[in-house]
Amino acid sequence: QMQLQESGPGLVKPSQTLSLTCTVSGGSITTNYYYWSWIRQPPGKGLEFMGAIVSSGSTYYSSSLKSRTSISRDTSKNQFTLQLNSVTPEDTAVYYCARGSSRLGSTSLSDYDYRGQGTQVTVSS
Repeated sequence: QMQLQESGPGLVKPSQTLSLTCTVSGGSITTNYYYWSWIRQPPGKGLEFMGAIVSSGSTYYSSSLKSRTSISRDTSKNQFTLQLNSVTPEDTAVYYCARGSSRLGSTSLSDYDYRGQGTQVTVSS
């Protein structure tokens, strides 16, 4: 059974860099046909696709976050990581890592067959 688990700080100060790691078990992040995404849900708002890394290692980002976002992976640890620079309180959200196989960039949870439980990140001084 595949499992995804997010890890990282729950509190980040404004202007700092948020870094989250997703550890995947039960399957490889290099398996063809899948992409590995970061999505988030700010309080009172809908899901937002942030970016993804595909099996080949190519990355795709939301146009609204592209300038501040970087996704990378460590295949030896079966992990992929999100970095979000210059955070503001508007980046406060529950952050999820998830696996998808179609509709890259989707904001519908039904398009992700596995996802982590989510981690709350608050941006505050």
